[in-house]
Amino acid sequence: MTLYIEPSSPDPIYRQIVGQITRLISAGSCPAGTRLPSVREVAAAHAINPMTVSKAYALLEAQGLLERQRGKGMQVATHQQAVTPTETRLNALQPTLQELARQARQLDLSLDQLIDALTPLMNEEQPHEGTQ
Repeated sequence: MTLYIEPSSPDPIYRQIVGQITRLISAGSCPAGTRLPSVREVAAAHAINPMTVSKAYALLEAQGLLERQRGKGMQVATHQQAVTPTETRLNALQPTLQELARQARQLDLSLDQLIDALTPLMNEEQPHEGTQ
């Protein structure tokens, strides 16, 4: 599992982590039982405060998406479905889509222009785990 932290984002880092892990679980990329990297590993990899990662993991645990395994760290909750319906996965993107639409309107971009800009990004190959 690779997380992408954007320090210049208006979203706090813990929310970026929560959002990315939620989307990975919703898409089935992190099936039930998948172990997450430790708080220290994530903090060291992204040069962020371990408390930030801990806060994100605690929120995901409170939402029932993660569960703490004594002596083994955090893992995706065993009751999670392999892949959620498309509507649920799209709902996970809703805040990002709303922000994108707001910014596009401010920049006076048409829907066609936005789709033209988004299409190549959607067709891009994602880096494999461990590469960036």
